[in-house]
Amino acid sequence: MSSTDYAAALSAIAVEFDVCLSQVLEREPDDVPRLWEAMRYAAMAGGKRLRPFLVVTCADICGGDRSAALRVAAAVEIMHTYSLVHDDLPAMDDDSLRRGQPTLHREFDEATAILAGDALLTLAFEVLSDPLTHKDSQIRSDLVFGLARAGGPRGMAGGQMLDLEAETNPEGQQDAVIRLESMKTGALFAWSCEAGAVVSGAGKEECKKLRAFGAEFGMAFQITDDILDETGNVDEAGKAVGKDRYRGKATLVSLWGLDGARDAALEHARKAVENLDFFGEKADLLRASAAQLIDRRV
Repeated sequence: MSSTDYAAALSAIAVEFDVCLSQVLEREPDDVPRLWEAMRYAAMAGGKRLRPFLVVTCADICGGDRSAALRVAAAVEIMHTYSLVHDDLPAMDDDSLRRGQPTLHREFDEATAILAGDALLTLAFEVLSDPLTHKDSQIRSDLVFGLARAGGPRGMAGGQMLDLEAETNPEGQQDAVIRLESMKTGALFAWSCEAGAVVSGAGKEECKKLRAFGAEFGMAFQITDDILDETGNVDEAGKAVGKDRYRGKATLVSLWGLDGARDAALEHARKAVENLDFFGEKADLLRASAAQLIDRRV
């Protein structure tokens, strides 16, 4: 599959996904206006929608229902958005720019950003537990459990804690940095792929293979993100760059250098693709996503 075909598929799914996400975030008459405005500001800010793309594409591979996959994708993206809102806060990374626009706490205020993040986090589970997402209560339960694991102390939240600790340890050990990145970033990517299989009622082997693809994909993504922080600019990244070096944080770039980090990203992408042999040509779009990952700019 050519890079042009992949880009077209990524864009098409993003357009379809944004319609679903907008519906999920539609305010009802008695809702608190400012809170929902802040939630929509953060969640509808654009981006490539890579995690939703993975959910939907993995569901397609497993023969799943597109509308159900889109709602699961919405829950995943809402969870991801909450993490960005909280990561950007002054007490965390103190960022002023995200996806090319002011961060939520800069556009609104810090208290509103905290509440909007809290509301997005809980909304993600509301979406997954809603029978509109899937009629099978066991599948809904599995989806809720999987997202909780990906976002909680063994996933994103734990990884963010390790990330904060890494700022005081620029001489950090390789294994510790890998663990940090696999939790902070890899966990949600792994679940995005597995969730597409789960919502489709796929078997254990399909779930296992797609989860393994997502975990390796997530590691390659995070390493390229670290590289972009070192070599990119604000226009490419859509956010401030050079933060890791400024904060003295240990990353695979600081430990291995740019060439070593690029080699590692390529190796993770290669390992990701190995898991797709099980699916044959049906997984060509996922193969293309891994190939294009290394040269991403956003």
